[in-house]
Amino acid sequence: MERGVADDSCMARLPRPDIAHVPQHVVQRGNNRMPCFFDDDDRRRYLNVLREASLRHRCSIHAYVLMSNHVHLLASPAAPGAIAAMMQSLGRLYVPTFNTRHRRSGTLWEGRYKSCLVDSEDHLLRCYRYIELNPVRAAMVAAPEDHRWSSYHANALGEIDALVVPHPAYIALAKTSDERQQAYRHLVADALSDDELSEIRAYVQQQRALGSNRFQAMIEAELGRCAHTRPAHRPRRAPPTG
Repeated sequence: MERGVADDSCMARLPRPDIAHVPQHVVQRGNNRMPCFFDDDDRRRYLNVLREASLRHRCSIHAYVLMSNHVHLLASPAAPGAIAAMMQSLGRLYVPTFNTRHRRSGTLWEGRYKSCLVDSEDHLLRCYRYIELNPVRAAMVAAPEDHRWSSYHANALGEIDALVVPHPAYIALAKTSDERQQAYRHLVADALSDDELSEIRAYVQQQRALGSNRFQAMIEAELGRCAHTRPAHRPRRAPPTG
């Protein structure tokens, strides 16, 4: 298959790409971009429920950020379908409590969550940074450490976070925890380029496989489906910037 040429398998709506132990960048948005957290009690409840669901369904959470109306997660499933099961469990446990607390009813999330596979070798740490820098890009805070509700405090500052499971690519940054955190802080300080930001957003929006040519070829062989983003034949609505 030639890069940049979309065949029928690229254009049809297919199940999310899903392979055991291959990390996924997951984005879940509030319905009609409405808030999915109104206060810190909501955020604490979400993280507690997420940890419970991740343990039950054997998904390792490497990075996360809670924004006002959406969530980013970077997670590795132990088996195909584990992340879908985790997200379904999360919804069943979080949404009823949220609705009761805030005297509302109906759906909270905007349809299906979006996700893409991520190449551990050369793209995973970019996704770490993309996720944890989201509040800075949104001008909510001046620095990632100023946003309380993200994995940056664990990955960059060494704070204990029972939800976070370091990925081997993160562990490989250095031999000791202190050196690893320092190396990661240097990475975060090196801002992602506009092209890198656009690439990450496009792959999540189209639910493909973000990575090298070799990684994408492996995914296409494994799943029998298109792994790269389709070219833009006509103007499309811009994806959310978060």
